[in-house]
Amino acid sequence: MKKKTLFKIIVGIVSFLAIVSIGASFYFFHVAQVRGDKSFISHAATPQASPVYQDEKDFLKLDKENLSLKNDGLNLKAWYVPAENKTDKTVIVVHGFNGSKEQMAAYGMLFHKLGYNVLMPDNRAHGASDGTLIGYGVTDKCDLTKWTDQLIKTNPKSKITYFGLSMGAATVMMASGQDLPKNVVNIIEDCGYSSVWDELTFQAKDMYNLPAFPLLYEVSALSKIRAGFAYGEADASSVKALAHNKLPVLFIHGDADDFVPTAMVDQNYAATKGPREKFIVKGAKHAKSLETDKTGYYAQVTAFLDNY
Repeated sequence: MKKKTLFKIIVGIVSFLAIVSIGASFYFFHVAQVRGDKSFISHAATPQASPVYQDEKDFLKLDKENLSLKNDGLNLKAWYVPAENKTDKTVIVVHGFNGSKEQMAAYGMLFHKLGYNVLMPDNRAHGASDGTLIGYGVTDKCDLTKWTDQLIKTNPKSKITYFGLSMGAATVMMASGQDLPKNVVNIIEDCGYSSVWDELTFQAKDMYNLPAFPLLYEVSALSKIRAGFAYGEADASSVKALAHNKLPVLFIHGDADDFVPTAMVDQNYAATKGPREKFIVKGAKHAKSLETDKTGYYAQVTAFLDNY
């Protein structure tokens, strides 16, 4: 075979592989970050036998004020449920990936029972809020601080707790690295990841048996172009944000979590510089700690809020 012919074959193979790789990166970017239903996320209704079933029903029956704000040109929506007795204590409850405020009803009821006002936003590209690109906490943390500012403007004496589940947990941890108002007094995170890069590297291997290179690097580059952040940036890391945090944080995780590995909670716990507590729920899968041990969950959250 002539060298020129061999060279053409090699160039052809390399070009073909490059085209396949680029095509795959666009596909996986759509799966990971473009708004829409995700086949790997279940939205099954809570069964009546669940310990949180009645809490969800009760919370959804409460009177709610529909709030909105604009950030980055997006119209964002939220529910606001005032406490039964007037108080300055307000919790902002942040939902997870491909979720919505409605799916956080059991958590809203928890804080309502504890006497808190409850603000429950739909993240950008979720629920009733505008947006097409999912932010993995990176852009969501900026929306969270906007909601915080709105609460403080309404009531300058507000004492605000951040609570987040899964991607929402990453959101509140990433927000902890910002210069937050003194009105934010503590943070509770439940099953949040250590960084976007770590979580998507894990998912690429777990769901598709793919290594990070080259695909995740390409998808990350697409995210930088389209969403404004790359997966490996400091702004996309809970661990790096927590290294600047001095607020009290309660870290919650299930020891059977196979979506956000339980080991990530140890990385987050080790990183924070403020007072910290950790609650590991035996037998709990991802985002199932409240349902698995409702009594223990309520007790741990109540004690933490009493302390801080």
